[in-house]
Formats: sequence, C-alpha cells, structure tokens
Amino acid sequence: MAARRGNRRRRWGIAVATFVVLSIGLQGCSFGPADPAAQCDPVDAALSTETGDALAGVLEQAITLSGSSGGIAGVWAPWAGEWTAASGKVSFDEGAAPVAVDTPFRMGTLTSEVTCEVMLKLVDEGQLELSDHVGDDVDWIPSLGGITYEQLCRHSSGIADYYRDLERIFVANPERTWSDNELVAAGMGIDRTGAPGTAVRESRTGVLLAAMGLSRHTGRSWQDLAEQYVFEPLGMEDTSIPSPDAGGGGLLGAYAAAIGGDGKPDCATRLDQSHQSSSMGGEAAGATTTLDDLQVFSEAFATGSLLSKSTKADQWKLQPLAGSAPSWYGAGIGGASYGPMRGDVSETAGMLTAALTDPESGLTVVLVLNNSSSSDSFVREAAFALASIGSKADAAAGAEAPLVELPWSLEQATTRMAEHAACPPAA
Repeated sequence: MAARRGNRRRRWGIAVATFVVLSIGLQGCSFGPADPAAQCDPVDAALSTETGDALAGVLEQAITLSGSSGGIAGVWAPWAGEWTAASGKVSFDEGAAPVAVDTPFRMGTLTSEVTCEVMLKLVDEGQLELSDHVGDDVDWIPSLGGITYEQLCRHSSGIADYYRDLERIFVANPERTWSDNELVAAGMGIDRTGAPGTAVRESRTGVLLAAMGLSRHTGRSWQDLAEQYVFEPLGMEDTSIPSPDAGGGGLLGAYAAAIGGDGKPDCATRLDQSHQSSSMGGEAAGATTTLDDLQVFSEAFATGSLLSKSTKADQWKLQPLAGSAPSWYGAGIGGASYGPMRGDVSETAGMLTAALTDPESGLTVVLVLNNSSSSDSFVREAAFALASIGSKADAAAGAEAPLVELPWSLEQATTRMAEHAACPPAA
C-alpha cells in the first residue's frame, strides 16, 4: 500500500483559511457566502500511525470484499491531520502499475452533485428559480409538466432511473455511445416512481433532464457552466466529462460482474469496464476526477460555501428518503445527508465511489473502488467505517477534537459492508 501526507495547500480559487474557536473551546470551521472558499484551518500533519493502520485495514477489506484490483481513499480530520492511501493495481492486467493517490478515476453519480451545484449557482444569480419547470426549457420532451428543477436535483421528480434497465447493456458493451435524449427516453419509458415532489428515489434520468434544461436555459455547455461556477472557484483542474469516445486511458481500471438472467451479478464472470464511454452517465455520472479534486468539492458541496446563505439553506432542507432508509438519512438538493455527513455514494459501471463531509467538524471521507459488482450500499458502509475511525482521531498538539456524533459504530459499518458484498472471495 502506498500512503502519503499531503503537503500542498488546498487549491481554492480564493484561498481563505479560517480558524474559529467555538464557545465550548473546540476547533471548528467557518463557511460564509462572502468567502466561498472559506474552510477549516487543518492541522498540517498525518493522522497517527494507529489511526492510519486502522483506516488502511478498512481500505484493504473493502478492496478484497468488492473484488477490486485496487482502491484509493482519504480521510481528513482538521483537528488531527490527514491520511491518504492507495492500494493494489490499476487493473487486473499482468504487469499493471500500482494504484497511486493521484491516479484519476471515474466519479460516477457524484457528477450529479456538480450539475446540481451549477443549478444552485444559477438560482443564486437570479437566472433560475428552484420552482421553475424544466419542461419550459426541455420543450421537445413531452410529459414533463409540473416537474421542477428542485425536484430533479432532489430526486423527487417521480421520473425513474434509466440505469437498472440498461445496466446489462452498459456492462456487456461499455464502449457504446449514448445520447442524453436516448437515456432520458429510456428512463421516461419506465413507470413513474411517484407524483412529483413526493418520494425520493435516485434518478440519473432526472439529473440529465436538469442538465439539458440548464444548457438550453443559458445557451452554454455543461463544461462551460461547471468551469465558471465550480471548477475554477475551487481550483479543480483535473475534473471534467471526457469525450464519449475517449475510452479510459490513464484512469483507474473498472470491472463488474456480468448480469445474470435474474438481474443479479454472475460472480463467476468478471467483465472489464476500463474502456467505456462517458456517455452512459453524461452529466449525471460521466465525469472523471482525482482524490484531491473530490476532497475539495466534497467540502464545498457539503458546507454550501459556494452559495448564498438562503440558497444553502434551501439546499439542505432535508426530505426523507423513500423505502426503509433510517430516519437519519435525508435528501438535500443534489446530495444526501447521513447523520452529520453530507455528500453521496455511487455505483456505476465498473466503479464504486463515495465522498462525505461533516460541515461542522470538517471531517471528510473519500473512497474509490474499481469493481461495481456490489451496490452503492457497499461503498456507503465502507465510507461509514472510515468516517467512524476518523471521527475518533486524537487531536494534534494545540487543537481540540470536536464531538462528531455518528449514528453508526465501526462494528456496525464493517458488518454491513460484508453483508452488502455481492461477490465476496471464497473462504
């Protein structure tokens, strides 16, 4: 395993580090609309050897249980320090290079957070309202009446996710190119999951519709909007949606079990997804990024530091998730809340990713695994395990540890991670 302590200052467009002493004497963070890049003042140190070893153990377990060739992870606890690590190989090919902490990877549905952050920035500027109907902009697609931009980014539009119906095709033929219209049509052809504004169910279809609407509304491309409103302010130089025919050169490899006739993974057949078209995810799941970029974005997204106070408040008015999700899960605009942690987890063809940040303490976790045979529930629990260890990191000299109250224990998270492993190795 390769691990390092990051020495560079985080690449913010307006780099403002603020140290705040809370009334109870704990180190805290200050995020304000006047300073979109304001952040915690992190201790410039590595997490302790004991903490790092525990985190490394979770990463190794996650790689093994998921059937990945390698993985990348980072935990940042501003009061204690940071830990970043990479383990395994970039692919299962003979002679494959080791994974490094700066190996770029597919972002998966965390791309949706970028799209919805752009939407929220346009709301801030008065170019759009959350209550605006997407059908007014995407007027070439019928049956969008009553659906708002907020509902699309909160995943409460009632429009079904195209991914499950097309997953077998994606996995079997990853280099096929798709148009957004084609993917949206697939999602629109599935029965609605509920009336607009009711049940929260993830929908890549909805995010693609939001992206199409934003592009029509502004007359600008997704990349242009993302550069202005997200990438440039945060210094995210290594994040973009590659061209649909770019393949996967230079990226962390990607793998998935074949999908059986019953819709379940066929663990005996591992398919190489490394050369795939970004078009299967597009503005909902097609971006590539790096550990550094995703850390910075996760912190900005969770804290709302790029947004005005009112828009940030709207973003994190939580709506319960549909189904049997715990009461401490909630849907914001563009992302979710898991107890105090905000962000999202992703399953897309060949890749599992997670990026979560606690806006109060600044605790941030990023995890990347290159086998999607298990669901996003697997990477969520693995990220929860990393967060549990990081939340208990001892404070460095001169700093005091905040109380980070997570509604799960390390034991619960690791147990559930094992339960969600679709193709665990033979004993």
